[in-house]
Amino acid sequence: MSGRGDRVSPPFLSTRPFSEQLTIHKHDYGKIPFRFVSSPIQMGGLDENNRVSGGEMQRFLTLISCCFLATAAWGEAGLPAGEQPSGILARVDDSVITFSQLNTQLNSTAVVGLSTPALGTPERRTVMLTLLDKAISVNLLYLDAVNKGLKEDPQYQQEMKDYADGMLVGLYRKHYLNTDVAVGEEEIVRYKEKHFAKGADLDERLRPLIEAKIKKAKYVQRKAGLQKHLRAGLNVKIYSEHLLPEEDDLRSDDQLIAEVGEGKVSWGEVKKYLITLNNAVDIERRLASLDELIDNDLLAKKGREAGLEQDPGYRSALAEFSKTRLVNRYRSELVRGMEPTTQELRDYYAKHRQHIAFKEHRKLQMAVLRDQETAQQLKAKIEKGELTLYQVAMDYSIDPRARQTMGDFGWVEEGSGFPELDELAFVLEVGELGGPVQTPAGWHLLVVSDQRPSRYTDIDDDETQAQTRRLLLKEKLNEYVVGLRKQDYPVMVYADNLNRLMQAEAQWIAAKSKEMEANPERARLILDEMRSLVE
Repeated sequence: MSGRGDRVSPPFLSTRPFSEQLTIHKHDYGKIPFRFVSSPIQMGGLDENNRVSGGEMQRFLTLISCCFLATAAWGEAGLPAGEQPSGILARVDDSVITFSQLNTQLNSTAVVGLSTPALGTPERRTVMLTLLDKAISVNLLYLDAVNKGLKEDPQYQQEMKDYADGMLVGLYRKHYLNTDVAVGEEEIVRYKEKHFAKGADLDERLRPLIEAKIKKAKYVQRKAGLQKHLRAGLNVKIYSEHLLPEEDDLRSDDQLIAEVGEGKVSWGEVKKYLITLNNAVDIERRLASLDELIDNDLLAKKGREAGLEQDPGYRSALAEFSKTRLVNRYRSELVRGMEPTTQELRDYYAKHRQHIAFKEHRKLQMAVLRDQETAQQLKAKIEKGELTLYQVAMDYSIDPRARQTMGDFGWVEEGSGFPELDELAFVLEVGELGGPVQTPAGWHLLVVSDQRPSRYTDIDDDETQAQTRRLLLKEKLNEYVVGLRKQDYPVMVYADNLNRLMQAEAQWIAAKSKEMEANPERARLILDEMRSLVE
């Protein structure tokens, strides 16, 4: 084991997900004091004494996680040549996956198919491993797609342009509207003299109000003049006679519908935007939409001229979209080539039926009695309305959990329990009282409070075929990705880094939380300290 992390080189011989292959064992998470999870600082908002509560707690936990990531990143400076930066969890060819990337992803957005465990908990490690596995697979598919030339696909290129233009539209609009909104002293004085009584005191209460009014007026004025600014020096001509909705089926894609300066706009370039439900029947709406399309195109061009393509947020979002979109397109293309035959589906279902079929489930409320006589007597009282099954479970059941659960036994799967109990539970109607029936545990009275019907039990059923196809294609795609790991692209995983960073995060968060518990009056100061690290 190296000082910078366990290195796992390809090929990965297992077809199981990476999260199942990698075992993190160096640290005992159970020894970390997670007292902050139920501490008083999670309750209520910041009160008059500046104590932190639930309203601020989630923001606090996310914030201190970001602070931890920031301090971890600062620690990367000055590494000896050839040393592996401690924040990197994996390398896929030349791409790196960092702890910071995965943690930010988990903290900031809901991840499909994954829960979001609390910061500093052992469960979070499991989710981080799953995210790492997904990230490795995405990077492998991306590299494979690039190497196969899919980036040059015209449709993909158009999607990238549309996305980039959309971001530039927003960036330049914000850039233009927020330019020249500074308010000078002379403007404030003139406004006061015009709108307030003579002799009014320009104090610290009035000054910001006037400044805000002037800024808002400037903003509204610039917004109203935005189209004029965009089209300055350009001759814009729209051929409305070529946009009549009733002629849509007769119009060729080459039909000229507008001219913007030296540029020409054809029907084929914009028809997907102009044949929507709102625009398909109303020429005025169609003309308004075309006007907006022209302005957006000009906004994007202005954004490029202003150098907004160098904006870090723009570059980061575009890179992420580029990778995500290419991987999704490539995954769809791969799946189309893996389409199973009817016989393949039948064979796969026969082999994996126990994992595909969903047996009927029933939710039970139950009391377990010591003998048949007691069970019969209590059942009679329930039927007469003298007792409820809840009361019987709490007061008479020999099940040690009954007092806490009030007899709520939860969901059971057909065929998973005592045969005698199973036979009764799956013939009762919802709400019907059944029993008593004897099992090795005692004599049971039960009610079915809810049910979930069986699914995917017949391969001739369309729903079962669809589910089987989905699982088979998922397995084939996983096998393809494993093949990329084995044969095509080097993958390095640094397990020690993940162990160390997860442990350090948990300890750091616990320490900060304990500090806030011990000094609730300093909660706001601690939060400000955290923010100063990441802002």
